[in-house]
Amino acid sequence: MLNSAEVEKLGRELVAALQYVNAWRGKTVVVKYGGSVLEENGVGTVLEDLVLLKQAGVHPVLVHGGGPEITRMLKALGRQTRFVNGLRVTDAETMEVVEMVLAGRVNKALVGMLSTLGARAVGLSGKDGGLLRVRQLNEALGYVGEVEVADPSILHVLNREGYIPVVASIGLGPDGRSYNLNADTAAGALAVAMEASKFILLTDVEGIYGKGEDGPQLLSQLRAAEAKELIAAGVISEGMIPKVEACLRALEGGVQSAHIISGKIPHALLVELFTEAGIGTMLIP
Repeated sequence: MLNSAEVEKLGRELVAALQYVNAWRGKTVVVKYGGSVLEENGVGTVLEDLVLLKQAGVHPVLVHGGGPEITRMLKALGRQTRFVNGLRVTDAETMEVVEMVLAGRVNKALVGMLSTLGARAVGLSGKDGGLLRVRQLNEALGYVGEVEVADPSILHVLNREGYIPVVASIGLGPDGRSYNLNADTAAGALAVAMEASKFILLTDVEGIYGKGEDGPQLLSQLRAAEAKELIAAGVISEGMIPKVEACLRALEGGVQSAHIISGKIPHALLVELFTEAGIGTMLIP
């Protein structure tokens, strides 16, 4: 049982959180859940956070990857995986596996878990309702696309009717074929198209690190111009580059703020949205 001091402290925290709940009611938040987090940590408390956000009147949209699961399935089928600049080379047969894993297994598993938590969720890919129309990135990568047009009409309908949309990062090409998309860039494009108030990347790191006096230091806030400088200087490198670039494109498209936070921290979304401190790195225009 809580003593009087603990009750008072908890009460103050709940009252403080209430102002943030009221501030976010009716607003759209696009959340990208990385395949690496799914692989390492399961869904953790992230889905619980999404359900609570929806019940609090926020409109969350979940966009997911599933790279490790795709690689495992390809290996089971005796097919090798090759990457160029972090993008999976995707021939026609590989694309069939990608679509089966992302739009089938991973997407529907997330929808099912949200349903067991009491939410109404609908699984989609970028092909549904013309959500993500793409062009081929380059011939060497095969069926890998980049977003040309994001039409969020179907997402607005689902939000309005009380559903949580769960979007697999697959796009529709001009030839009617499916194309593999980088989930970070797909999520960023949807955040812009939906005029989201916030774009959150849940990943397997705490955020963006800069150079501090005693070694790497987590940057709690970063302006877009500063982020570009860190990329040019090589401080932001490798797998963090596409994540930061997706955030920068979202900011340039009118999203108010973008965040890179660890999906392995329990209730990371609630802490980010409903507390003053927040976690991870926030990027602003």
